Amino acid sequence: MVTEEAVKTSIVLPFLSALGYDVFDPGEVVPEFTADAVGKKGEKVDYAIKMGGSIRILIECKPITTTLDKHHLAQLYRYFSVTDAKFAILTNGRTFQFHTDLEAPNRLDDRPFLTFDLAEINSSLLPEIKKFGKDDFDVDGVLQSANRLKYTSLLKRKITELMEEPTDDFVRLIMADIYDGRFTASVKEQYAPMVKGAFRELIRDLVQARISTALASTNAVDVEPMTEAEPVSEDEIVTTDEEKEGFMIVRAIAREVIATNRVVMRDQKTYCGILIDNNNRKPLARLWFNRSVKYLGLFDGEKEERVRIDSLDHIYDFTDRIRATARRYVDDAGSEQN
Repeated sequence: MVTEEAVKTSIVLPFLSALGYDVFDPGEVVPEFTADAVGKKGEKVDYAIKMGGSIRILIECKPITTTLDKHHLAQLYRYFSVTDAKFAILTNGRTFQFHTDLEAPNRLDDRPFLTFDLAEINSSLLPEIKKFGKDDFDVDGVLQSANRLKYTSLLKRKITELMEEPTDDFVRLIMADIYDGRFTASVKEQYAPMVKGAFRELIRDLVQARISTALASTNAVDVEPMTEAEPVSEDEIVTTDEEKEGFMIVRAIAREVIATNRVVMRDQKTYCGILIDNNNRKPLARLWFNRSVKYLGLFDGEKEERVRIDSLDHIYDFTDRIRATARRYVDDAGSEQN
């Protein structure tokens, strides 16, 4: 799947359909949209979403091998200024970048306010994506979220940069109430690594505290020996959307440790298993979602520990434990090779 047409057919149209749009109605999803006022004969935008007779969303598609950049927005810039569109989406089939006009009216911003990666789904962004659905579309509501999302994203990026490579000014600011002497180049060289290390330890402590709190508040925890699942007919197994999303979250978490193609979902009648190498002897996690109270099965050794979760987002609280289990299988494979 490398061509632009493949991206449109296999990804973009199903994406729009999932948002509730009738992709077979050219009066709602307009393919190869053109506007004479743009001034460039033959230039078109791949899709336009029409609501109430007006264009609301413009979509430009690129091949999946394309690294999206602002120069790919050229057509969207022109069409955005001469239509009623309030939002524009640039995508290569994996990454979806959502743009609007936060900085100047009727002028498309260079920077997206929301970036969504289908290969590494961030479940916290799903409610924001849902706001673009046909039944939930609310221009004012999305614009309010857009302002928050855009600047929060930029702030997070900047904070991450400062954590990894603290600037002189940042180190000076942090040390102002700690170091009484003159802030010289040698002082900066001495304390910059400490600032960087303190940041990392702080994040690790916060994550650990959150995990501890979650474990402490768990109403019921079951620890059971690891057992083989009893064979059942395929007709008895129904894989829900929630199980699929839970699997993608676990796989995304484990990606930092183990290749995603080694993480496999094998659904059973009573739980949904997540295995390494599709091997029952290498369980990574289990999703016990076929009940009113949901549990996540974790494996620190030969036994399974079930922890109660209140939402799919709660799975992220157990990131360290999931990665530790995945790491054990990586280490075991290395030992076998040696």
